[in-house]
Amino acid sequence: MNLLPCPRHLQRGAGWLLLPKRAVLRLNDSLPPQAVRGIVRRLRSAANEIGVQLAPTRRSRRVAVSISLVETRHALAPRSAAAGAAEAYTLTIKPGDITIVFREIGGLHAAIATLRQLFREYGRRLPCLDIRDWPDFPRRGVMLDVSRGRVPRLETLLGLVDHLADFKINEFQLYIEHTFAYRGFRPVWKDWGALTAGEIVKLDSRCRELGIDLVPNQNSFGHLRQWLEYPPLKALAEVAEPYDNADGDFLRYPSTLAPNHPGTLPFLRRLYDELLPNFSSRYFNVGCDETWDLGRGRSKALCERKGKGRVYLDFLKKIHRETSARGRQMMFWGDIVLHYPELIGELPKDVIALDWGYEAAHPFDREASLFSRSLPRFYVCPGTSTWMTFIGRHDNALANLRAAAAAGCRHGAAGYLITDWGDGGHPQPLAVSYLPYLAGASLSWCAQSFDENLMVPVLNRDIFCDPTGQLARAALALGLAHRRFRFTEPNATPFGTTLAAPPSGSPELFCRNGLKNHSRIPVGNVRAALSEVERRRVNLRRSRPGTRTGRILARELEMAARMAAHSCKFMLWQQAVASGKRGQARRLAEKGIRELRGIGEDFNALWPVRNKGTPEKCSAFLSWRMADYRRGRTTEPQGFAR
Repeated sequence: MNLLPCPRHLQRGAGWLLLPKRAVLRLNDSLPPQAVRGIVRRLRSAANEIGVQLAPTRRSRRVAVSISLVETRHALAPRSAAAGAAEAYTLTIKPGDITIVFREIGGLHAAIATLRQLFREYGRRLPCLDIRDWPDFPRRGVMLDVSRGRVPRLETLLGLVDHLADFKINEFQLYIEHTFAYRGFRPVWKDWGALTAGEIVKLDSRCRELGIDLVPNQNSFGHLRQWLEYPPLKALAEVAEPYDNADGDFLRYPSTLAPNHPGTLPFLRRLYDELLPNFSSRYFNVGCDETWDLGRGRSKALCERKGKGRVYLDFLKKIHRETSARGRQMMFWGDIVLHYPELIGELPKDVIALDWGYEAAHPFDREASLFSRSLPRFYVCPGTSTWMTFIGRHDNALANLRAAAAAGCRHGAAGYLITDWGDGGHPQPLAVSYLPYLAGASLSWCAQSFDENLMVPVLNRDIFCDPTGQLARAALALGLAHRRFRFTEPNATPFGTTLAAPPSGSPELFCRNGLKNHSRIPVGNVRAALSEVERRRVNLRRSRPGTRTGRILARELEMAARMAAHSCKFMLWQQAVASGKRGQARRLAEKGIRELRGIGEDFNALWPVRNKGTPEKCSAFLSWRMADYRRGRTTEPQGFAR
C-alpha cells in the first residue's frame, strides 16, 4: 500500500468496503470544537475528492455505512512505546464501517492522515484492514527558513501545513531573523516581504485545527546581520566592522549581539513582547547558534576573564529567564554548548537543546549522547539538503535524515525537526523540499516501516497530483543529478553554487567557491550533469498535474532545473575561456546572456504566485553572471581541470 508515513502494524483483511455516495461521520462527544472543525474539514474534503458526502453527527443512529471516531482510555501502544503513546491509534475497515480508536487528539489527527491517504489510493472501494500505529518521536517538525529572501505568502504556508499534516507532522517553525513586521523597525524588514502579526495569527489558527504546534522562532544572539546594519542598533553589535575568516577567503559581517551591552536585553524584550502573543504554542525557539563574533569585540575582556563558553552560557540563561517570564519553554540550537560539553550540565533543566547537523556522516550519535546525559529533553535536527543546490541533494538528505532518526531513538530524543534553510539567497523553490519533508516525516514516525520506494507514488498522488507519475520521479532524479559531477562539498552542489556565486571578487560567504567549480570538475563530468538535468526536464514537460497547486509546483521544479542546467553551461563557458577558445567562448556568452534574461523574466513572473516581497534578494546572481559573460572572464583560480 502506498502509505507514508507507513503504519507500524497493518494487517490486510478479507473483502472490501464500498463507500456509498452518502455516509455518516460519527463524532465523539468529548472532542473540542476547534479539533472537530479541522477533522471534519479534512475528512469531508478527502471524501468529496472520491465522490462521497460525509454528514457529521454526534447522535447514534442506524445507517448503512459510517465512519466512527471513538475515544478510549485503554492503552493502544505497548509500554515500550511510552514516548509515542499519546498519538497511538487503531484504524479498522470492515465491510460495513470504518472505526478509528484513539486515546488523545494527536492520535486522531494521525489516523485521519492515514485515512485520507487510503481515500486517495483506493477511492470509494477500500480494502478491509486493521492498523495499529504510534510514532517513534512525540514531536515531529519542519522548520522553514524565511529570512534569506524568500518569504512565502500566507496562502502558500496554509497549503504547506495542510500537506505536512498528511505527513503526520505535528510541529512547524518559521525561522526568523528580521522578517517579522515589528513595529518601529520598518527600515530593517521593509525590503524583505515580512510576515505580519495578522498572518501569523491566521496560520496559528489553521495549525491548531490540523494538530500542528506553530512554534515561534526568533534568533536572539547570532545571525542578526540585518538588525545590526540598522544605524540605531549598531551599538549592540559585538564587533563594529567586518573581519576576515580564519582562511581569509571571505568576510564575516557583524551579526552577533554583545551580551554585555546594557541595551541588548531591552532590545530582545521588545521583540519577544511583540512576537510571542501571536502564537498559542508554549514553546519558543530563541536560536543562539553560530555566534561567530563573540569575544572579538565588546565582550573580549569578559571572555578572556571568564571563558567564552561561560559568557555564552550566562547570556543564554538571561534569555531563558526572559522566555520563562513570558510563559514559554525555551528551545535553542545546541552547536555552541557542544564546544563546551562540561557546561551542558549547567543548562536550565527545562530548556530543549536542538542538535543540528546536515551531512550524511554527521555525528548525531555522539552529540545526542552528550545532551541525553544532562537534559530531560532534546531534539535531533537533520536537514533537507536543498540549500545552495537549486534542485536538491537527496542522497545526502536521506542519509542525514536516517542517521538523525537512529541516534534520536537510541538516546531518547523528544523531537525530530527537519530544517529547510535558504543559504545563498534562497533561490530554490518549495517544490524541491517536499521529498525530504516526506522522508523525514516518515523516518520520525517509524523508521522501521519506512520504504523510500513509496516516496515517488505518494508524492505524485498527494502533492503533485500527477497521474502520469512523472513529476515526483523527476524531482527525485534531479536531486541525485549532482552525482554526475563526481565532486562533493559540504552543504552545496556545483549546480547551486556556480550560478549563485557572489560577484567576482566579493568577500561574501555563501556560494563563495562557485566560480572555481569549472577548474575542479572535468568538462566531461559537467556535460554529463547537464545531460542528466535536461533529461529530467523532458520528464517534467510530460507531466500532467491535475490541480492548480500541482501545476505551480511543476513550474517551480522547471525553474530550478533551468538554473541548475545553466550552472553547467556557465562552467563550460569558463572552461572555454580558460582554454583560450575565444570564438567558442563568445558564442556561449551570447547564448548565455539570452538564456539568463529569459530565466530572470520567468523567475520574476512566478515569484508573486507563491511569495511575498520582491525576488531581488533571491535572483541578483543572474545579473552578476550576465556581467561576467559581457566582461569575458571571471576570477581565475589555479589548477584548471582539463
